[in-house]
Formats: sequence, C-alpha cells, structure tokens
Amino acid sequence: MNRSEIPLILASASPRRRDLLQAAGFRPQIRIPDVDETPLKGETARALVERLAVEKAKSVSSEEAVIIAGDTVVQRDGEILGKPSSPKEAVRMLESLSGRSHQILGGWCVRRGRQLCHGVEVCEVEFRTLESSEISEYVHSGEPMDKAGAYAIQGGAGRFVTAFKGYWSNAIGLPLIPVTFTAEHLFMDEII
Repeated sequence: MNRSEIPLILASASPRRRDLLQAAGFRPQIRIPDVDETPLKGETARALVERLAVEKAKSVSSEEAVIIAGDTVVQRDGEILGKPSSPKEAVRMLESLSGRSHQILGGWCVRRGRQLCHGVEVCEVEFRTLESSEISEYVHSGEPMDKAGAYAIQGGAGRFVTAFKGYWSNAIGLPLIPVTFTAEHLFMDEII
C-alpha cells in the first residue's frame, strides 16, 4: 500500500507534524481544531496530552479519512512546560532545564469513523548547563516561542542536549511509529 493514497487529515496547525507525516509518505490535508488547551485542575502532563490529542481528533469531521492529532508538552519535576507566552517566560523555562533532565510527552490519536486509538509516548532528555548568554541568544532567535518547553530539539536547541532516549519524531511533535502503524491498520479496517 502506498501511504500517499490514504485519505488523511491532520487535526493540527503544527508545521512540524505536517512535515513528519509528509516525510513518512502521507499527504495530509490540514484542518485546524478549535480546542481549549488549558490543563484541567490537577491534570497530569500525561493525561493532558492524551486528552487534547483525542479532543483534537474528535473535533474534525470525516467518515472516510483517517484523522491524526497530537499534543506535546515538556515536563520537569512534575511541572508542565507548554509554549512560552513571552520571551521572559522562554528564558525562565530554559533556565529551569539547564543542567537537568526532563521529559517530552507526546499524546497522539488516530481516528477513522468511530474507531479511535490513542496513547502517550515519553522521551527522556538531558540538557548540559547553559550559559545566560546562549539562552538569551537562543530566545532572541524567535525559535522557542511556539514550542513546548521553549525549545526545538531539531533546531538550535539540539546543541543543548547531552542525552536522549525515545522516539526522535515524538520530540519534534508526533511519534511516527505508533501513529503510522495505527493509521495504516485503521484505513484497512483491521482491528488492532
């Protein structure tokens, strides 16, 4: 089967998720979901990303297409680090990650009609100790502003990483192995 022949909708405005799916051979149609991404009171990072991925997938209508959605956060010591609202917040987030380990949690959901499969993948990441000047330079590049945890591992922040464990694509925005496997099987109407 040629993945480009699978009618696929990406319920996301993320260019990184689109690029990952295109690199995997899909031709996703983009539909931007209208979902409030505010964490619920007491909600864990794991529960948050899974709930949001499911809500995003359910917010898009299609009977025939496979719908893919995802959500990503960074977690450090139990604190959820989403997208920074200002450069000052981006600096604070990067300072809190400096010289420490943290997790990238990627919630994913694949839906076709009433069939729904979802899960969460976790990456373990360790940063070296960062100098104030390099944090400032990185934040001034603008790259951190639309990224969970205020960094793009595939971009300029890749030089901060000293250890990594998990799916690389998950760290970028979507765990391709479980997502593509599930999308192909739902399209072929196979029970997984």
